[in-house]
Amino acid sequence: MGESGSRSRVRDTVCLAIPGQIVEVVDESNRLAKVDVAGVLRTINIGLLDDDDQAGVGTGDWVLIHVGFAISQVDEGEALATRRQLERMGEDYEQELEELKASVIE
Repeated sequence: MGESGSRSRVRDTVCLAIPGQIVEVVDESNRLAKVDVAGVLRTINIGLLDDDDQAGVGTGDWVLIHVGFAISQVDEGEALATRRQLERMGEDYEQELEELKASVIE
């Protein structure tokens, strides 16, 4: 163990899934879609939500996004409630939005 039996101090990392609305499927074969996340447009992969070779989500659908992948489909009410809750988190949400702005999937 470390000094005095305490664990080393490491900043806890928070991983967030943020809501976005699919604006357009831009590459059907690779399951890439353009999403609007709080006014930021980014391309993400929506293939994880496909079921038995059938498209799971499409234009107009709301999804939760983590590291460039849609991981869950949600309804608009849940998406907006999640975004309000994330906005209350402050710094962690702002950092996630900055990372989303910097991400590029082409």
